[in-house]
Amino acid sequence: MTINCKGQLIDLSSPKVMGILNITPDSFYDGGAHKNEAEVLKHVEHMLNEGATFIDVGAYSSRPNADHVSEDDELKRILPIVELILKAFPETLLSIDTFRSNVAKQTIATGACMVNDISAGLLDKNMLKTIADIKVPYIMMHMRGTPQTMQQQTIYDNLLKDILFYFSERIAAANSLGIVDVIIDPGFGFAKTLEQNFELLNKLELFKMIEKPLLAGVSRKSMIYKTLEISAKEALNGTSVLNTVAIQKGASILRVHDVKEAMECIKLTRLLD
Repeated sequence: MTINCKGQLIDLSSPKVMGILNITPDSFYDGGAHKNEAEVLKHVEHMLNEGATFIDVGAYSSRPNADHVSEDDELKRILPIVELILKAFPETLLSIDTFRSNVAKQTIATGACMVNDISAGLLDKNMLKTIADIKVPYIMMHMRGTPQTMQQQTIYDNLLKDILFYFSERIAAANSLGIVDVIIDPGFGFAKTLEQNFELLNKLELFKMIEKPLLAGVSRKSMIYKTLEISAKEALNGTSVLNTVAIQKGASILRVHDVKEAMECIKLTRLLD
């Protein structure tokens, strides 16, 4: 499986790492950690040097019950950071974590190469049309409701069947507009209980039937730290364990806070093939 980023074909048959850059003050793990341009660039350089293929930049926290951020504020946060990173590291493959079509359009025009949408186009009716127009890879995630309401929407008839049906519908909508490069993210922690998150991970290989690259984002999430009764800061070891499981079950991209450790998971599991 390959995706086209700025004319560069990225082979996802070997798993890749997507490093997380949150420029929000209230993200669950690293909110407010990057307070100035020097710190942002230092963190990006660190992730690139450790082996990240992509850097995922987000200016709207999607943690449960996160504060709403206006589109103007999201753009004011993210556009200068995209420009800053690409000026310092022009070859960087930047993914933009947004559910807003206008943010997607403006950041891609500024030099980003991929859109990571937690709502698969359901929170902005113009998103799929925009992706079709700007012709970039599109990550669509499974979620119900919004970050403010999702944890009240965890009742499913059948968790796996419902999520697979969701993706079949969203991919069909994307295909109808000519969107080719689609990556699916089952949305660990989004409208799912702890038990449902582990059920999802346990049966992750079922998503191979969709025949699209699979992104797994479990890094330092509550399914780890609440289960182990620790904090998110203490959840690196648990993250590595679940990343290893995700790779073995077919994940093509690991979205993580800790690139070096994720790269180690990939290198070691590669020897088990």
